[in-house]
Amino acid sequence: MKAALVGADGALLHEARRATGRERGPDAVVASILGFAADLLALGEERYGTRAEAAGVAVPGIVDPDGGIAVYAANLGWRDVPLRALLGERLGGLPVALGHDVRTGGLAEGRVGAGRGADRFLFVPLGTGIAGAIGIDGAIEAGAHGCAGEIGHIVVRPGGPACGCGQYGCLETLASASAVTRAWAEAGGDPDADAADCAKAVESGDPRALRVWRDAVDALADGLVTALTLLDPRTLIIGGGLAEAGETLFTPLRAAVAERITFQRPPVIVPAALGDTAGCLGAGLLAWDLLATDLEVSA
Repeated sequence: MKAALVGADGALLHEARRATGRERGPDAVVASILGFAADLLALGEERYGTRAEAAGVAVPGIVDPDGGIAVYAANLGWRDVPLRALLGERLGGLPVALGHDVRTGGLAEGRVGAGRGADRFLFVPLGTGIAGAIGIDGAIEAGAHGCAGEIGHIVVRPGGPACGCGQYGCLETLASASAVTRAWAEAGGDPDADAADCAKAVESGDPRALRVWRDAVDALADGLVTALTLLDPRTLIIGGGLAEAGETLFTPLRAAVAERITFQRPPVIVPAALGDTAGCLGAGLLAWDLLATDLEVSA
């Protein structure tokens, strides 16, 4: 988990991290979130002498932001968690905005990051899983049921690895940082190896790493071309842990996408600008947007 105190101007005043503790089950994850938020609130009061005005929280999976419900997250195992109400109670009645982790990261990238000025963009972080944020004219599309942008669950290899969503061969089982970590640990024979180690081995020309990397890039390109065909974004922003490999990822990915498109107009493919602070910053922006909305309503 990542958390931050965010100023009205979007400045990150303080950042902190804690383990999610998902191995202890969904109830423990919720308890960890509530405790982390309470500690951050107290820190802000102690350090700045004033109480935070609102809170924003971003979680993975399917989210109902209007109802304040974390509906479902395959990676965390929770269903129908009334997170906004729980946080509001824990934080003494503080207004709380709830959002999807990738969409809030996309909000930040669109406003102050790599998507600034783009009328249509797709933000795809490659981390534990894969999802997407669809940016259109300064807003992030949530969809009718809160599922817009779930590109990680496009099936790119039918009959492939089992996914937590119940399908087989989903994009995130093949091209996420977690997927590359698993594949490289198996191919390289080191159970402690991760995706960053695989990228280093690719740069040194290790043929086993090259195969793992090529398989992941090919799967990613297949999923992205499907998204490009449906959404026609002007800019494609790639973030998450796998994007930290830089041109080791972007050079073959741009080539793989170019090979697959036919009538589609190729987007500009760029790395995310905000790194792993995008989600924190986006959650803070959600909180400030909530306050602005409340002021407009009261006026």
